[in-house]
Amino acid sequence: MNDASTVTPQHLGSVRAGLTGAGLPEDSAILVELLREAESLKSAIASVQARAAVALDRVRRAEEEQAGVPAAHRGRGVAGEVALARRESAHRGRRLLSLAKSLDEELPHTFDRLADGTLSEYRASLVVKEAECLESADRARLDEDLCQDPYALDGVGTRTLVGLAKQTAAKHDADAVGGRVRIAESERRVSLRPAPDSMCYVTALLPVAQAVAVYATLAKEADGLRQGHGGDVRGRGQLMADLLVARVTGANLPRAEAREAEGAGASDDDGIALSPPAVPVAVNVTISDAALLGGGSEPAVVTAGGVPAHAMPAEVARRLVAETLTAEVEVWIRRLYVDPGGNLVGMSSKSRHFPSGLAQFLTLRDQGTCRTPYCDAPIRHIDHVTPVKDGGVTEADDGQGYCEACNYAKQAPGWDQRTGRDPVGDEGPDRETRHTVTTTTPSGHTYVSTAPRPPNSGGTEERESPANEP
Repeated sequence: MNDASTVTPQHLGSVRAGLTGAGLPEDSAILVELLREAESLKSAIASVQARAAVALDRVRRAEEEQAGVPAAHRGRGVAGEVALARRESAHRGRRLLSLAKSLDEELPHTFDRLADGTLSEYRASLVVKEAECLESADRARLDEDLCQDPYALDGVGTRTLVGLAKQTAAKHDADAVGGRVRIAESERRVSLRPAPDSMCYVTALLPVAQAVAVYATLAKEADGLRQGHGGDVRGRGQLMADLLVARVTGANLPRAEAREAEGAGASDDDGIALSPPAVPVAVNVTISDAALLGGGSEPAVVTAGGVPAHAMPAEVARRLVAETLTAEVEVWIRRLYVDPGGNLVGMSSKSRHFPSGLAQFLTLRDQGTCRTPYCDAPIRHIDHVTPVKDGGVTEADDGQGYCEACNYAKQAPGWDQRTGRDPVGDEGPDRETRHTVTTTTPSGHTYVSTAPRPPNSGGTEERESPANEP
């Protein structure tokens, strides 16, 4: 029997049920207090989740030790369990588990401030991040200096909090802070995330000198084009973006002068100054025949190697295809066949490893995104749902696209996966079925991943999708 002070899922469930049906008063002072208390409650719940994550890691490692799992492999799947339980990606699950361990083992005062609502989970994670470069004893001193007194954090903004943490870390170990900068430089990278209206953010994390140089160079060249002979009708931001694409991909930068010489004017038909340059790199645009050739409205799906799928309106996809066909770049058209239910037709092989054609098919079927629920990472591995050693076969139904972290997590003891077909819509011969993977974690919890629906010829007549579809 649980101790009276032990938190259980039933406790939190009853609180959530009570809050769901709660009404709100018509008193401004009470409403402000409600906002304040709700924020503190969120922090307290985050502290419970952190303690639960640490406890799960301890219990799972003990179970695996009793089962004879080598020490180096114990706890491999815990971050995956945390991610699934919190409806987060595998990467985020690892960060949350690491945060929980740091708070529990080395930063008790910061943990207390999270529990009493003084710090949010995000602000607590910033303190942990600034303390990472220090030795254990110096972390404890930073924790004490910064978070022992809860009243010292009243009115402190997030940027100020980070600044105080940096100053405190430098006071205790300046060399470690300098080493942190060198490590940060080694972690320079480029990332991609979706933006509204069929746009994307390409973000480069660079050392400050290189970042300033890149921006200044693009700005200087853009200003030169705008001030040159005849001027360029594009705005400064448009020109910098087009120059970036041209310099990185080798595409030709469209010129306003060339458009005017052709009698087309300096703008496109819709009044927007010059389309961005066509790119000479492999980008997959999956679009139905009806949307491409018949004026249908079914959105297309755009992917590339190592990049998750992005939806694109049919009209925009048709314009992209048309502009690419008329540009000086090579274009390949590949047909993908679907069954009457709208599913991509599978391929199979006797090879233990998925051949390139089948691997590409699975990447297209899963639209470039890891199949684990809540994970938005790009596909890095083509994986057997049922391991080959357990009788798995190299075919489309037993294959799935996975990111590295999720593929490694499912190798931990106690994880199990099964494939299936999830019916969608009304009964009938053309009823759609979608490829599913049911994952069972060591705790017995199950999570269902359903393959994304590919573009089809049905236009906007959507069939009902299952609730658990990513």
